Formats: sequence, structure tokens, C-alpha cells
Amino acid sequence: MPATHHSSAPPTTSTTTAHTSTPAAATPSAAARPARRAHTGPPAPSASPPDTATVGRIPVLDVRPTVHHGRRPAKAVVGEEFEISAVVFREGHDAVAANVVLTDPQGRPGPWTPMRELAPGTDRWGATVSAPSEGRWTYAVEAWGDPVATWRHHARIKVPAGIDTELVLEEGARLYERAAAGVPEGGRARGAVLAAVDALRDTERPAASRLAAASAPEVEEVLARHPLRELVTSSDPLPLLVERERALFGSWYEFFPRSEGTAEQPHGTFRTAARRLPAIAAMGFDVVYLPPIHPIGTTHRKGRNNTLSPTPEDVGVPWAIGSPEGGHDSVHPDLGTLEDFDHFVAEARALGMEVALDFALQCSPDHPWVDKHPEWFHHRPDGTIAYAENPPKKYQDIYPIAFDADMPGLIAETTRILRHWMDHGVRIFRVDNPHTKPVVFWEQVIADINRTDPDVIF
Repeated sequence: MPATHHSSAPPTTSTTTAHTSTPAAATPSAAARPARRAHTGPPAPSASPPDTATVGRIPVLDVRPTVHHGRRPAKAVVGEEFEISAVVFREGHDAVAANVVLTDPQGRPGPWTPMRELAPGTDRWGATVSAPSEGRWTYAVEAWGDPVATWRHHARIKVPAGIDTELVLEEGARLYERAAAGVPEGGRARGAVLAAVDALRDTERPAASRLAAASAPEVEEVLARHPLRELVTSSDPLPLLVERERALFGSWYEFFPRSEGTAEQPHGTFRTAARRLPAIAAMGFDVVYLPPIHPIGTTHRKGRNNTLSPTPEDVGVPWAIGSPEGGHDSVHPDLGTLEDFDHFVAEARALGMEVALDFALQCSPDHPWVDKHPEWFHHRPDGTIAYAENPPKKYQDIYPIAFDADMPGLIAETTRILRHWMDHGVRIFRVDNPHTKPVVFWEQVIADINRTDPDVIF
């Protein structure tokens, strides 16, 4: 993938803005590389902002990646390189250029990354970028006129042909003077550009030599880092969720602690299951995934092979969550206590693994919510609560949640439960049947969690 180049100082700009929401890109990001500086952003928009349906002075169209027109964020993990692209063009034959600006979760714009035309003549520009820290970032594409590139193109045609030679060279000298004003003082960078200005005006030298001095490697290098930008136009900012590496990849081991029993204690506990963790780590797993560890209901409990006639030895389906012992924030008594769970999590962490917990938003008929929040369930005409079905399959031991009677209450309770397990070391949740819960529910729950804990993965 192409290398990402960041500017180290503000380029000189003469700008217009497309939207009042154009993010500034003026200060270095604390998350960016410390040796690099970011560019200055466009000036404040005019008092009369353009209609939002307009495209701005220089069109910036079809920005990618975009998920659901920006309603949902694009995703990446820390340090992952990915491409941002857009269609950028302008009228006539003047040169156009573009760059990407990433803004960190604190609203601080980072170094801008130059874009290149991905295929000549397509008007689609792209750049490879990455974000150095977790959180909800934004990104925008800035397009701008490149007067130096435009002048060079004309000069390389006119000067060899002897057309308006002195006028063309003076035009270049004035552009380079403007560009030099945007190069930070100190060092030799500004001097290199001003030397090109002197050469362009040196009538004692051949015209070809004066023109060549304006394209010397040291001058090209300075102007690449500090370009002279005109008519800067920004796209609307788009959301980017940057997560840790485990959101992209991980090797999971599904583990039922109750299967790690002993001759004296057939039903395994967190303490007996912890003895198995070194062997799991030795196989190279990153994540130990626990199906629901909560109390299991007895009403309509399923037996072996999904039968409706369990024996006294049948422990039930872990996804039939809830009993008089508790609900989603409780541990099944046969597995141990919360302290035992904490020990299990700590042992996994010491071996370089983390624990993922199943989050199944459903209940057994014995769950405390059934009596405390009957409005959270769908009631049939005879007053009974409808159990889960996927005809011809029937799940008599599970009540699904009905969301519309009290969505705020369900969101509040869900976030409380998730934060309860987060407090006990869980940072990954395997969500059971997410498609049976409203999109707006997940948007609010996940946003609430990630607002304070961006490392938590769903």
C-alpha cells in the first residue's frame, strides 16, 4: 500500500468553505507522531453559508468509506491502514489537489495526508491513512486549487517556446513568494523557496536555467510539505470508529465451565474450570468465550435433545436465563460466586487471554423481570406471555423481549448490566441474536458504552 505522508507545517492557503461544519485542521493531535505538525485549517465560513445541497467551490463527491450515509461509522483498528477516497475535480484546466484530515475523539485535527489520483482521468483521489488510538474519530476530504502546479504546466510549455517568457517567470516568482510565506521560519526550507524566487528573476541566467531552479529537488520537497492551497473546500466530516486489534481478529475458545467437573463434584465451577486455562492458552487462543453463566429457569426446562421432559439431572439450557437466584447480573450458584468469576478472569488475563461473555437479551419464565417489568414482554390474548418461536421450532423455556413499550427502560437496564460485567473484567460481549433487537436500541446502547470505554467490543 502506498506510504502515508504527513505535512510537518501549515501550508499557505487561500480558502473558501463548502459547509459551516467544516472541521478546522490547525493544531497537532496529541495522538499523532510528536515530531510532526498539522496544517492550518480554512478560515471561518462566510456569514451566509451556502445551501447544503451545493457541492462547494471545488466539488468533493462520493467520499468512501461511508456507511448508511454517515449514520453509522466506518470501522478500523488502531494502526490499521485503510484507504479514504473521493471524486474531486474542478472546471477548466487548472490543477486540483486533495488531502484527508483525521480528527481525534477530543476534536483535535491531526496531520493531513495528501491524496493522489488513483487512476489518471478518473477524478477519484485516494490516500492511505491510519489512526493511532481508539475512539470515535471523524475524517474529511479537503479539495483545493494548486496554483503552483498550474503555473509549472504552463511554464514548461511557454518558456521553451519563447512565449511571454519574462511574464511567465515573474508570475512564478510571485507564486513562490506566496508559498514561502507559508513555510515556517528557521532551518533552510523557506530559504530554498526564496532562492527559487531569486533565480526566476535573475535575468543574467538563461530562461531554461531559471525555470529549472524552480523545480529543484529541494524546492519540490519543501512545497510538497507546505503547498500553496487556494479555494480549499471540505467535505462534511464522516464518523470513524477505531477499535483495538481484537475487534478485527481473535481466536476464540468456546468454554462451558460446568463441563470441567471432578469425580467428587461432577458439575464444574469457575475454580475447576480455571485449571483448564493453561492448556487453552498453549493452543494459541486469544479469547475464552463463555456462554451464559447466569441462573437457569426451571419452568418448561428442556431436557436432552430439546425434549420437554427433563430429568432431575438435566441442568437446562444456559440461554434460558433467570431464576429466583437472579438474572443477567447474577452467577449460576452451581458455578460459584462473583469472586470465583473474578478469579477465572484474572487467571485468563495472566495467561495472555481475555474472557468474552455471552449477552443474550431474553429471559426464562422465572426471570425477575417477568414480575418486575411485565411490559417488557408480549402478552397474548389469554394473558400468557409469548415464548420464543422460529416455526417449526419452539423455545418454550425462553421469553423474548418486546421493546416498544419501554425502550428507555430497557436501554438503561441493558447498559447497567453490561457495565456490571465490565466492572468484573469483561471487555468483549458476544451478542446472541442481535438481529431480533431494534437498530436504534443497539445504536444507543453501544454508543453509551463506547463513549466511556472505547475498548469494549461487541
